[in-house]
Amino acid sequence: MCEIFCFNSNTPKQINKCLECFYNHSEEHPHGWGLATMQSNEFVINKEPIKATCSQHLKDILSHPIIGKNVFAHIRLATVGEIISPNCHPFIEADDNNRSWMLIHNGTIFDYPKLNEYKDKENGDTDSERILLYIIDKVNEFEKNKGGLSTIKERFNLLNQLIVDLSKNNKVNLMIYDGDLTYIHSNMRDSLYYLKNDEGFLVASTPLTDDEEWKPVELNKLFALIDGNIIFESEKHQNEFILTEEHEKAIEDFLKSINQVDNND
Repeated sequence: MCEIFCFNSNTPKQINKCLECFYNHSEEHPHGWGLATMQSNEFVINKEPIKATCSQHLKDILSHPIIGKNVFAHIRLATVGEIISPNCHPFIEADDNNRSWMLIHNGTIFDYPKLNEYKDKENGDTDSERILLYIIDKVNEFEKNKGGLSTIKERFNLLNQLIVDLSKNNKVNLMIYDGDLTYIHSNMRDSLYYLKNDEGFLVASTPLTDDEEWKPVELNKLFALIDGNIIFESEKHQNEFILTEEHEKAIEDFLKSINQVDNND
């Protein structure tokens, strides 16, 4: 599928070493890379539909210090959608109150018909982008009914409800940022880890340093981070995703179709 990464801290830190280690995993995730940083309260996003280790653009970026309080990265192994730039993570979209949302996803949506209506609205053709559009619609609906902006706790509660429902029969490892909160969710064992230290909060699909303090992200819970600390934590749901032979076959068939297109080109 994919690998995901985020860094959350109360002060800007340089994280080039972690990013270099993360992007070196792209041999097994060759279908694109992405990087999102916050600068002057705005997202700066770079992404390409090529293997990270083959990208001169990424090498140029990493040759300079990457310093920030909120940094997100992604390497893609496609299971839904073409190998094109609009399908590379992170995805970014604004809600009706002009709040920018960013999402990266590791997983596949096998069964969630509510996302189908977004196929004609997204820029690419991934299930991951549809998740973001769906969440934003629900935030817009909530704030319209409220008649004003949501609080961070209201947004956390809303996203928790949406993600619990979305995670039934689907792999939903997510990192989302709404300008205030960084949301973290995993529902598959041994697929997301975190390290909390003096530098901040690191979360990645696999440990990125030799530090023995890396721990698995607690399964089936939504967490919200601000300034390197967990401020909200949901109750545990029961929608653990277990990869079956049927899931594996669906993924293999899609990867074969990609390889056939590449060979025809």
